[in-house]
Amino acid sequence: MTLYRESVTAKICAFSRAHHSMRKSSKIFDDNLAFDILGKKEYERIGQMIENGFKNREYNPLSAFNKQFVSEEIEKYISPITLSRAAFAEESLLQFAEKKGACQYVICGAGMDTFPFRNENRNIKIFELDYPDTQEYKLKKINELKWDIPSDVYYVPIDFSKDDMSIKLKEAGFSKDIPTFFSILGVTYYLTLSVFTKTLEMINEISSPESEIVFDYPDETTFAGKDNERVLRLRQIASGLGEIMKQGFSLNEIEEALKKSGFGIKKHLPPGEIQKTLRGRGYSQQAFENIHLIKAVKGKEFKI
Repeated sequence: MTLYRESVTAKICAFSRAHHSMRKSSKIFDDNLAFDILGKKEYERIGQMIENGFKNREYNPLSAFNKQFVSEEIEKYISPITLSRAAFAEESLLQFAEKKGACQYVICGAGMDTFPFRNENRNIKIFELDYPDTQEYKLKKINELKWDIPSDVYYVPIDFSKDDMSIKLKEAGFSKDIPTFFSILGVTYYLTLSVFTKTLEMINEISSPESEIVFDYPDETTFAGKDNERVLRLRQIASGLGEIMKQGFSLNEIEEALKKSGFGIKKHLPPGEIQKTLRGRGYSQQAFENIHLIKAVKGKEFKI
């Protein structure tokens, strides 16, 4: 659980997307609404926090953060993760929607995601799941911006540690009979393998055959004896924000958890493959050494 009322990590991820969207070229993922939903004041506040070693401090409206330093920090420690997983998830979703036609998209831990307002495919019914405080904050920002919430978008407040996802989704109008795409981004870092497996099993119970799921995960080197500097720093940043990373997983553990839950891995992108994607789009930063991306399908088995 975060120490703050709304998730600061959600804001940092949005800052990363907003910062990247300002590039004129070589974009991995273009969230052109990220800056808007944060707002100039919050963007400056998060920039100052990053400048202060990712430590929360009182916002000073008279002090602009060092843009070069903050850019280097966000590009080194945050953006390689947030941008690659966002691009992977949304590109996979659009492929799924093109293949299935009418479908549902469940965003677990949506944070400040702006997809519902960038989405041009009206066949996608969207359910945003997040902790009540974070979702309330987001809805307040949307209201301040006077954005019209599309009729096919539903906001579902949920305490993942207590509430039943299936009940919450059903109450919001979710159907088990419609093909569904699930994204769980930036979540596995804070779960044990057993808890994550239970989450996958719950998703299996409420989804139709051939539904898909995408997620990122830290591998078994995350807590190895010799810490990579970036990996160690990422853990320190998360801990400082009140979000403790629990463990890393081997690919075999992930594969077994998915198999137990009725899913087969369709696509696995280890750090090296993510790096190729980043380089292919002209992005100069290094992919994170311990972060992997997974796309899995319910009721299917694949050779990876």
